[in-house]
Amino acid sequence: MTKPDTAELDPVMHAMGFELDTVSPSLLAGRLPVTTRCCQPFRVLHGGVSAMVSEGLASMGAHMASGFRRVAGVHLSINHFRSAAVGDLVHARAVPVHIGRSTQVWEVKLWKVDPESPEKKTRIAESRVTLLCNLPVPENLHNAGDKLKKYVPDAGPAAPAPPTSKL
Repeated sequence: MTKPDTAELDPVMHAMGFELDTVSPSLLAGRLPVTTRCCQPFRVLHGGVSAMVSEGLASMGAHMASGFRRVAGVHLSINHFRSAAVGDLVHARAVPVHIGRSTQVWEVKLWKVDPESPEKKTRIAESRVTLLCNLPVPENLHNAGDKLKKYVPDAGPAAPAPPTSKL
């Protein structure tokens, strides 16, 4: 499979330096080198960046898992356990907890990677993201999921779209 193009799939996460490694309807994973661009004044990863990564991964996953329907985050809860400083590498992993007809819940975990032993990781944050996943797709955005479809085996054309909205 082709390495996911983070800049194409989520320009905001890409601007922070996040790189996607795995993209599928059941798992999204990637890494973020902690730089001053994503830190708060004390040179540790900004909690808002962790929340952005959580919502971004969960939203992409929910969009794919819903058959490329429009999704919207309605609740994000995140706990920060430890910090990650400038120079650290953070791994993130998102998996679905519940995939329903109208809502989905995703769990996202972030770990700091030990540079001496990459298999050793320390959990720094964990979140739950709840999303609505049965929203109508506006007529002018029917192809919004096309960039993600190439990462889903047998995605083919999108499922018939629900009634459209003029939003």
